[in-house]
Amino acid sequence: MSKPRNTWEQLLARQGLKPSKRKKPSHEEHELQCACVNWFNLAHPNMRLNLFAVPNGGRRDKVTGARLKAEGVRPGVPDLILLKQRHGYGALLIEMKTARGVLSQLQRIWRDHITKDGYKHVVCRSVQDFIREINDYLNEE
Repeated sequence: MSKPRNTWEQLLARQGLKPSKRKKPSHEEHELQCACVNWFNLAHPNMRLNLFAVPNGGRRDKVTGARLKAEGVRPGVPDLILLKQRHGYGALLIEMKTARGVLSQLQRIWRDHITKDGYKHVVCRSVQDFIREINDYLNEE
C-alpha cells in the first residue's frame, strides 16, 4: 500500500504557514471576472468550454465548505483556467484582482508551484489586461 499523502494543512505547516481567514468577497472583482468571461465567449466562441472558473471563493456555511474541501477545492487556486496548450505552457491560469488587490500568501504559493510545472500564471486587473493576456497567449508562435 502507498503511504497516505499529506493534507493541505500539513504542507502549509511545513512551510511555516497557516490557512488564511477568508475575506469578504468583492463585488468589483466579481463584475470584472464576469465581463472578462463574457468577452472571451464572444471573441472565442469555439473555445467556450476551454475557459472556466474555479469555485474556491464566496460565502459558504461550514457544512458546504467542508464538503467542497473534501471534493478537492483548495484555497489560492487561480480564478480562471484556460485549458489550451500554447507556447510551451500546459494552460493559462488567471487570477482576477481589483486595481488595489494583492495576491494572498496561498495564491503566491500556487503561482510559484504551477509555473514550475509548466503552466502560465497571470494577474488581470481590468478587462483590458485580460484581453491582452488572452490575445498574447493565443497568438501563433
